Amino acid sequence: MARQFGRRKFLIYGSATFGTSILLKACANNPTPQAGESASPTTAASPAAAGSGNTIKVGILHSLSGTMAISEKSVVDAEQLAITEINQAGGVLGKQIEAIVEDGASDWPTFAEKATKLIDQDKVATIFGCWTSASRKAVLPVFEQKNHMLWYPVQYEGQECSKNIFYTGAAPNQQIEPSVDWLLENKGKEFFLVGSDYVFPRTANTIIKAQLEAKGAKVVGEDYLPLGSTEVTPIIAKIKQALPNGGVIYNTLNGDSNVAFFKQLQGAGMGPDKYPSMSVSIAEEEVKAIGPEYLKGHYAAWNYFQTVDTPANKKFVEAFKAKYGSDRVTNDPMEAAYIMVYIWKQAVEKAATADDMEKVRVAAVGQTFDAPQGQVSLAANHHLSKVVRIGEVRDDGLFEIVSSTDKAVAPVPWNQYVAETKGFACDWSDPAKGGKYKTT
Repeated sequence: MARQFGRRKFLIYGSATFGTSILLKACANNPTPQAGESASPTTAASPAAAGSGNTIKVGILHSLSGTMAISEKSVVDAEQLAITEINQAGGVLGKQIEAIVEDGASDWPTFAEKATKLIDQDKVATIFGCWTSASRKAVLPVFEQKNHMLWYPVQYEGQECSKNIFYTGAAPNQQIEPSVDWLLENKGKEFFLVGSDYVFPRTANTIIKAQLEAKGAKVVGEDYLPLGSTEVTPIIAKIKQALPNGGVIYNTLNGDSNVAFFKQLQGAGMGPDKYPSMSVSIAEEEVKAIGPEYLKGHYAAWNYFQTVDTPANKKFVEAFKAKYGSDRVTNDPMEAAYIMVYIWKQAVEKAATADDMEKVRVAAVGQTFDAPQGQVSLAANHHLSKVVRIGEVRDDGLFEIVSSTDKAVAPVPWNQYVAETKGFACDWSDPAKGGKYKTT
């Protein structure tokens, strides 16, 4: 039966149909299904097995079904690649990593249920999971109440800094804010904001509106779609009416709503020459699914693209294609998911334990990693320093990098454009400061 949500919960958690959950026991030699394949339910190991001396259990919690599966299946593949590599190199503390994969089914209460199951029943040492902020917000109380650990790999809206979460995707000052600055310099000062109707797009647009106001630019319209909706025609009509001579579209749609949006945008004759869009949730995997012919010339802001020219990225792309197929692509959330497994491994080895999460949390801060995007380091606010890049979609569905910072940008989770959080910061290395303290 479908779960019904009131308006308030809808805005917080998003809108999705309750899906059938799928339980997978995934080990290093048994990778998760490829995008487009169906998962066959199997039984996870018993709690007794979790305590065996040869393995360390970890949870993987993403949407393998529902509207977000278009993005999240590949993140699972990247996490499994890292686990396979680590196991082949000898594991962690001499033990093999055993991954138990759960399907959040694009349904936020299901994410909370599965997180609880992984912690209480499977006794995992940590969980790698979530994509949408709605799913992260749904599981956050679980991790805080149980004092457990989540590694979250996707760019997000900030305005959060939990002791129990490590955020390896971009904070707004590492994606949203610099992309707005680039658009103002290169594409115009009139913006139409379109997004999915849940916490990330609404909070991101609050930040964008504050930033544009501070810079003397203008928001000419703002509209939202229920997550998963393909009823995009009314929004496209509003964009054309608000920007009759063209202008910038800032896109925070998530999931398969983007398929309908870009196909109909092109069908309406609104190409990137007059209506350039900047997306923050469309990467190589989504371009491939939508079709490069509908996205060529549009832009995306990320920290990593498959076209990044580093030795570490060449190795990552080759390893991913060797494991999953030469036709597969890599993207930013996949890279962030891949590297967070390695950073967790390094923290466990420094702490000399996987079970004492407080020791692992302390050991994680300051960890550096030669990531495909370039070297990253984990700050005391539990976020990564990251290079900021703007990419333009090419004919082949990959991105031509048109802008890049010279060095990694330090993360700022509490937004400095929004009045309510200006002047606040986060520092988990200092108990007197913690998740939110005033700097000025």
